[in-house]
Amino acid sequence: MTYKKKLIEVALPLEDINREAAREKSIRHGHPSTLHLWWARRPLAACRAVLFSSLVDDPSECVKGLLGDAGKRTAAEKELKIRKKAWVALKATFEKAHGAGMKSVLDPGFEPKLEEVIVELERERLFNIIRELVKWDNSNNLRVLDAARAEITRSCEGKPPRVYDPFCGGGSIPLEARRLGLEAHASDLNPIPVLINKALIEIPPKFADKPPVNPEAKKKLSVTGSWKGAAGLAEDVRYYGQWMRDEAEQRIGHLYPKVKLPKEHGGGEATVIAWLWARTVASPNPATKGAHVPLVRSFWLSNKAGKKAWIEPIVDQSAMTYRFEIRTGNDEPRGGTVSRNGGVCLLTGSPMPLEYIRAEGKAGRLGARLLAIVADGRGGRIYFPPNEEHERAAQSAQPKDAPDTDLPKQALGFRVQNYGMTKHRDLFTKRQLVALTTFCDLVKEARAKILKDSNGDQATADAVATYLGFAVSKLSDTCNSLVSWKPSMTQVIHLFTRQAIAFVWDFAEPNVFSDSAGDFGITLGNVLRIFENLPTDREGDVQQLNAEALLNDRPSVFSTDPPYYDNVPYADLSDFFYVWLRRCLQPVYPQLLGTLLVPKAEELIAEPFRHGGREEARLFFERGMSRVFERMRRVSDPRFPTTIYYAFKQAEDEDGGEEESESSTASRSSTGWETFLQGLVDSGWQIDGTWPMRTELGNRMRNLGSNALASSIVLVCRPRPMEAAVASRRDCLAALKRELPEALRNLQKGNIAPVDLAQAAIGPGMAVFSRYAQVLEADGSPMSVRTALSLINNSLDEVLAEQEGEFDADTRWALAWFDQNGFNEGPYGVAETLCTAKNTSVSGMVAAGILAAKGGKVRLLKKEELDADWDPATDERLTVWEATHHLIRTLDQGEEATGALLRKLGALSEVARDLSYRLYTICERRKWAQNAIGYNALVLSWPDVKRVADEQKEAALSQRELI
Repeated sequence: MTYKKKLIEVALPLEDINREAAREKSIRHGHPSTLHLWWARRPLAACRAVLFSSLVDDPSECVKGLLGDAGKRTAAEKELKIRKKAWVALKATFEKAHGAGMKSVLDPGFEPKLEEVIVELERERLFNIIRELVKWDNSNNLRVLDAARAEITRSCEGKPPRVYDPFCGGGSIPLEARRLGLEAHASDLNPIPVLINKALIEIPPKFADKPPVNPEAKKKLSVTGSWKGAAGLAEDVRYYGQWMRDEAEQRIGHLYPKVKLPKEHGGGEATVIAWLWARTVASPNPATKGAHVPLVRSFWLSNKAGKKAWIEPIVDQSAMTYRFEIRTGNDEPRGGTVSRNGGVCLLTGSPMPLEYIRAEGKAGRLGARLLAIVADGRGGRIYFPPNEEHERAAQSAQPKDAPDTDLPKQALGFRVQNYGMTKHRDLFTKRQLVALTTFCDLVKEARAKILKDSNGDQATADAVATYLGFAVSKLSDTCNSLVSWKPSMTQVIHLFTRQAIAFVWDFAEPNVFSDSAGDFGITLGNVLRIFENLPTDREGDVQQLNAEALLNDRPSVFSTDPPYYDNVPYADLSDFFYVWLRRCLQPVYPQLLGTLLVPKAEELIAEPFRHGGREEARLFFERGMSRVFERMRRVSDPRFPTTIYYAFKQAEDEDGGEEESESSTASRSSTGWETFLQGLVDSGWQIDGTWPMRTELGNRMRNLGSNALASSIVLVCRPRPMEAAVASRRDCLAALKRELPEALRNLQKGNIAPVDLAQAAIGPGMAVFSRYAQVLEADGSPMSVRTALSLINNSLDEVLAEQEGEFDADTRWALAWFDQNGFNEGPYGVAETLCTAKNTSVSGMVAAGILAAKGGKVRLLKKEELDADWDPATDERLTVWEATHHLIRTLDQGEEATGALLRKLGALSEVARDLSYRLYTICERRKWAQNAIGYNALVLSWPDVKRVADEQKEAALSQRELI
């Protein structure tokens, strides 16, 4: 069937979206992620932009209507005149420098047309809506949201579709669908995402503008007036959460003793922030007579400048004993006693192999010893050595009815079983188990209290209990024996800094009544802040379902973030929280929380331990995803594309962790990506686009190894027509060569970062491959996705090479030389031979200021070596190469200076940007990380630099008018 292309199928302001998505990483206050942890949660900015651009028509679909708009036509005609004038100036500049022969390179057919200009201007208007829409500060800005909703309504002819996410996870997609005024539906097999999504889109609208029910608020109602949005619900969560904390402190506060402050710190008592512990193991050296020695990764307490503090072990070898003291000053502590390779005995220095430590752990013979006590004083952190009172308090804790459920025997992301931790209760100290079970029981008591205070309002009691349950579950992320003390921040760091449950040697036990990290009140406060940014105007719908079932057969726009092959073992990790949520909330959600642990058999990940090996796991994942995609295809709304997020596995390396090899990681990433695409194609989808969504703050590249690909890819898909043809390999290649150049030009016009270009090119490339029912090889066998990806990459290289036609002869020579030598020296004779092929000369390029030739060697000048006083207006041998590297050099001086140079270069600057793409691909292929940074940075900075140049131009014109 015919359909209108949507904006996401043609162009996006990708860098603006990525910048705001990365910014979300540093936003904690009020962000929905502070409700509860979920792994690999997509940024709200990206989800909002993807949904909007999936529903709004691309201007190319309605160009006739746009041409009929007098205002748009007038603006476009003015812009067209400016562009044509710039094009004429560019041709004149090149012809002056290189002769009339350049006319054949600068094809007059490249000059823009009115239709193209008006479409670009209208597209830019939609881009500006997106740029405003994705800003965190505009999350609840009605002016911005209403503008976006109006565009959606217009493109949908007054009938916006319902949006459905069958792998709803952390809830970003359904929440942003609600924010855009759309009917949102969500489902997941895992109970925790179901609860998270209920708390984000289903519960708050039920309490829109309703007052709280707690007695304290009732007394104030006559004074405070109305309660907007979910503020009333939030007030009840605050009130009953504070009641829980106060009640818990009365019951178990004796387990958390204070410390006595020395006179130099004012005397009196201080609340402990955390107790730092080391696991211990019996020394294998017979001389110690079985004494337990500490396993410590680092003795640092604080390595902040001017505030250094550490633990000093004092060893008495004659008695085979040791104790710990606190040291401060400018010295440094001794090294730790354990690493991923094993440990050393603190008493004798004897080696303790990792195999020995693990064996002792599995036999249940690891112990723990207090290293230090941390309190908060007037001038900052105060550190104390261990004392018997605090050790007794910890040992006196006697948990009752703690979770006795089993950890998986083997699972992705789990290593703790190697050390004897086989049950969920083993991940916590006895004091932590007492605290968590106490808070869980208090959630139930709070629910009963709410029922009494509200005259039996069960809906309110259940809703408030849900958020209180999340606070307890969230507390367990910090209140466990696998969290670390971070000396650079002097605070506790929660367990799930990555998607794994990893063993730690020394750990921090936070005080749940300390008003700092790990305190229940602090955790509750983070939960409360989410209410400030939740839409409450329309209720969403959330269900627990296997993705293969879907909710029903109503046509929907699908936007989803499915599991990533074997990257995240969601269900196994979820059990960590589930055991606490179930204890808190089973009376509220008896069916949802009815199973002992999270359902796993149907979970769509490639878990080799669950399916009997890697190949069996791959097949399970591929077939399962194919069934889900096939069902989605049958019920997708044909007016709109489906969008699917996919993330690549990133190599992780943590101190004390067990590292996976780079080659293994790369291989598995590739397998997951190809398997995912194969499942999509086999289930009848055509891939129309791929957009790299960067969600890390290192967007300007630290290096090619750590930031080689975007953290996630958005696939834009349409159902493949039933009458799709079968094609040969030759047909597919011909279509790639025909269509990929224009697609790449559109991507470059959208200022896509060079680091993302290859990944984004998969979209138009796969659009060619997946439009056919099959692509047949020469022997009649069907072409695989792996082969198609290889052909797409080859075609991309060819297209970029063909773009060299717009470069001058000197630049073409420099490009070829750079590909072979970078900025290193090479033989003069080889350079001369290449000059003959490129119709230039070494002496000419030396005169042009891009080359150095001496002693029979030739090399390209680095940006630092270029003439600092260079002026393109007076350069008699102007080259694109020189313009590009002067722009990169000037970029180090700031946007103002770069904007001024951009203005002087005129239309030549756009060709310089094109060269940056080509140079980046060479650097990526050659693994020249440092050289690549400048080329990527130039393109990323382009919108800001161009804006500065335009502002400078307008200011200069205004000044002339005044004169």
